[in-house]
Amino acid sequence: RQRQMCIRDRLKGCNIMKPSLLFLCHRIPYPPNKGDKIRSYHLLKYLSQYYQVYLGTFVDDPEDWQYQPLVADMCADSCFIELNPRAAKLKSTLGFVTGEALSLPYYKNKALDHWVKSITALHHIEKLVVYSSVMAQYTMASDLGFTNTAIDFVDIDSDKWQQYSTRKKWPLNWVYNREAKKLLSFEKKVADKFDSSLFVSSAEAAMFKGLSPESAHKVSFYNNGVDTDYFSPEVETRNPYQSTEQVLAFTGAMDYWPNVDAVIWFAKKVFPRLKQRNPALKFYIVGSNPTDEVQRLENDEGIVVTGRVTDVRPYLKHAIAAVAPMRIARGIQNKVLEAMAMARPTIVTGQALEGILAKHGDEVLLGSDELMLQDLIQQVVDGEYMDIGTRARDKVISDFSWEENLPIVRTHLELASC
Repeated sequence: RQRQMCIRDRLKGCNIMKPSLLFLCHRIPYPPNKGDKIRSYHLLKYLSQYYQVYLGTFVDDPEDWQYQPLVADMCADSCFIELNPRAAKLKSTLGFVTGEALSLPYYKNKALDHWVKSITALHHIEKLVVYSSVMAQYTMASDLGFTNTAIDFVDIDSDKWQQYSTRKKWPLNWVYNREAKKLLSFEKKVADKFDSSLFVSSAEAAMFKGLSPESAHKVSFYNNGVDTDYFSPEVETRNPYQSTEQVLAFTGAMDYWPNVDAVIWFAKKVFPRLKQRNPALKFYIVGSNPTDEVQRLENDEGIVVTGRVTDVRPYLKHAIAAVAPMRIARGIQNKVLEAMAMARPTIVTGQALEGILAKHGDEVLLGSDELMLQDLIQQVVDGEYMDIGTRARDKVISDFSWEENLPIVRTHLELASC
């Protein structure tokens, strides 16, 4: 039986009624332990300061149900729907019959659709924020009565599928190429309907303007933020490494294919030569739900796969460097920002640096292939770039503040505070 929970009348305080706002999010925006949930959590937290938020969302990880009361307390009303990833993948194949992107039936749910329509009518909700393009399907009907609408696409998901298609063999390359085309068509329809379309970086926004020129005048962006008090090199943490180890750390959800692709490529193409030259060097892969492919990397000398950890900060603070060797990426990589905030030398590929605008050799180290990455890492091992972490942290403090960036969303909604 599908698990569903709707919580009503949670909002307390506020002498003057806040404007009502519907917020739809494809995944419960807590805990902020992965890229999309970091952004959605801070967005919800910000919106709840000014609006009565009516939240509709899915819970796709059983462990996240424990956070449902915390999230519900931030909202006037909320609806949480269980999403079983295996069942959803099977349901997504209906897209082959309907001709739509497979991502849409994956997130299609009658109970959530009914809740959206009923809650919107009951409270005469006129303001709408959608997080992730797939959730826009619940609001495309013209009779819902919204007057101010904004969608946070975050990334261009269709382009991510296009990138996937270039690295897979038939039939997956055909499926992913189809998904890229179908999803882009839907994204363009959404951008046409919504008053504002927001992205995670200026680069992402510029790319979408090129893909959907008819909506370019409504496209903008706001940067992610980093809690630099939390991600601080001054924090006291236990060293998770052996005293003899020199560690390169990668952090991220390890069931996310771009992360899987990155660590496997790095482990096979970049790390072995470095390990041969530096026997004490270790490569730690830090993140939840490692796939079988990732777990098998522990068979290689010097590689450690941690699985889920409660706090990534010790793994960053006590590493000699953080690495983000992404080959497939869209938008801003929070793993890079967090490592920079922890004042670690951060070694990246170009895909991992999109939207950050950090300077190579001054704030980050940028390598385009395995030889360049090997040379840069060896220089760090040899004691070069000792001050780069301090400048990296300064860059994050300057450009990636939630307090500075989130008001852009409210500006687009044109709402007054409570």
